Order: sequence, then structure tokens, then C-alpha cells
Amino acid sequence: MKKLGFGLMRLPLLNKDDITSIDLEQMKAMVDLFMERGFTYFDTAYPYHNGHSEVAFRKAVVERYPRERFTVTDKMPIWNLNSADDMERIFNEQLERCGVDYFDYYWLHALNKSYYEKVQQFRAFDFIAKKKAEGKIRHIGFSFHDESPLLETILNDHPEAEYVQLQINYIDMDSPTIEAATCYDICTRHGKPVIVMEPVKGGALANIPEQALEIFNGIHPDMSAASWAMRFAASFPNVMMVLSGMSDVAQMDDNTSFMSDFKPLDEQERKAVDEAATIIKQAITIPCTACHYCTDGCPMGICIPEYFAIYNTLKQFGKDRQWMNCITYYNNLSKTHGKASECLQCGQCESHCPQQIPIIENLELVAQEFEK
Repeated sequence: MKKLGFGLMRLPLLNKDDITSIDLEQMKAMVDLFMERGFTYFDTAYPYHNGHSEVAFRKAVVERYPRERFTVTDKMPIWNLNSADDMERIFNEQLERCGVDYFDYYWLHALNKSYYEKVQQFRAFDFIAKKKAEGKIRHIGFSFHDESPLLETILNDHPEAEYVQLQINYIDMDSPTIEAATCYDICTRHGKPVIVMEPVKGGALANIPEQALEIFNGIHPDMSAASWAMRFAASFPNVMMVLSGMSDVAQMDDNTSFMSDFKPLDEQERKAVDEAATIIKQAITIPCTACHYCTDGCPMGICIPEYFAIYNTLKQFGKDRQWMNCITYYNNLSKTHGKASECLQCGQCESHCPQQIPIIENLELVAQEFEK
């Protein structure tokens, strides 16, 4: 397979304030371009787009292409499990939503310390191994969001895992919370291929400071900022697939253009990425990737990633350039969502955050900035 996968987490929307309003016609056009250029790997999950991603995949891919033309991966939402019986129910629901008889890849979703305890309690690895034996899964593994010692433990406990999905991008390689480089090395040592999520860090590496962009343009003036992030992640020899959560046809056209005949970064390009990373790290205030795991179950309906994106824009570009745009966007969002100041500090968002962001503390900063 070519190394680019279509992540179905950030699909085009008919209404930008309604994550379930997937623009199916534009998605079909994106799928057609993706397939036309020789790519086959689709990645969905139970909670994506509040449960609508899997159905959209069925309508845009399964109902329009023969099964042998595509590869699909799905995931067991560990946080939704209250008993071992829930796994059978959810798995069957996923098969029905996606409209397939089997998944090419299936894994345990977003493992961290607390979720792994539940995995062990409910014997979730045994469950997916059983489904593999039944022919309903071709390959099994897990995605990971925690400290590197836990990753080592899981791989020692469960050598049956065939691959691991990790967050890898040129900002997070030495992050003390993400530990991308360390986790990659652990997987490589265990002989487990890596699937990359968040190579563009939720779009943050597609819209970078001008100073960083100038470094890239000095080498390849015709290549997008996103292309540098994607190629960086795909250049690791043990990476088998890089997922991109593309949101429109233009992004699909761009990503497939440079990944069709993929070339790893050379020494000059790697040096340019290192220089750009130093600049970008100074500009990102809240390292949110807009995965929306935090909003699932928020009792006040606060659109946390959107508020953080507005706050980052204000801090990156300054009040002189962005104040009116930011305050207008914030006010519009707060009419249909909870305000940042309405946070109850229940903490469910922080327990779900793969980036381990102090969300409650940062919502207070957002409220101070936009609700004066």
C-alpha cells in the first residue's frame, strides 16, 4: 500500500458548527480522487463525528466500490465499555454501520493507563484475537496515548498486537507528554510497524508562522507546509502508514500529489524541519489537535477545540491583526455552545484528552480573553 491513509475524523461539513453534518457529496469526490490516485486505506472510529463517520464511510466507499478495492480500519472505544459484553454489541454495530463483513485492521482505541486497566479487566485483547480467528478482523493492534513505560508494558503483555498507532509529528518528537521519538523506538525494537496519527498536529502544521514557512519555501517554494509534516512522518523506516484527516478536495489533492510518489526527506530538508520546529513551538500556546475526544459528554456542550483554536490564533498573530475576527467567531460559537466560563470543572474532558492538556485551566484563559 501507498503510505497515505484517509483519516475520517475531520470530514467536510455542511454546517461548521455541527460535527454530524457531513458533506457527503464532497466526501465522495474526495474518495474518488483518493482511489483514482492509487490509495486504498481508510481509517474510521466509533466516536468520530459523533458516530456518523462510520456511516459516511459506508455511503461514500462501501456502497460505491467493490470490497477488494479498499482497506478499512476501525477501533474499539474502551471508554464506552461497562462490561465485557459491550464489546460484542459495539463490534457488531460497527460492522453494520460500515457495511462490511470484516475489518482489515482493528484495534483498541487510545490506550492510556486507565483504559489499559479496563482492557485487562475485560480481556479486550482476547476479544479482538477471537474476532481475528473468526475472520472478522485481518490484523489487530492498538493506538496509544500515554507515557513510554506503559507502551513497553503493553507490548510485553500482548505480543499478539501486530502494529501500534502513535502520534508522530516534528513538533512532538521530544515532547515530555507525547514522547513520540521514544515510543517509535520502542515499537521498532519490538518489531511492531507504526501507523502515524496527527502528522499535521490537527492542522497546526499546515498554518505555520511566516518565518517558518519561509524556511520551507526557500527549498521547495511549490510545496505546502502540510506536505513537509506528512513527509517527515512518512520518512521513518518503520512507519507503514500516515493518516491525514483531510477536510476538503483541495487538501486531498495536495496530500495525494506528493504522497503518490513518496520521497523521504533528505539531510537538507531534515535540517529545515528542525529550524521550523523551533519557531513553531514558540507560537503554539495550547497544543490542541482538535480531535474532539474532550467534547464527548461535556455537560455544558462547550466546543473546547474551537475555543482553543481561536485563542491560539489571537496569541500567534496578535490583537492588532486578529482581535475582531477572534471575538466575532467566539461570540458566534457561544450562541450555540456553552461559554468557556460555564465549565463545571468536572474533569471528564481532561481524562479523555490524548494530549494531556490542562483543559480546565486553559478554558479559564479563554474566558478571561473573550468574556471581559
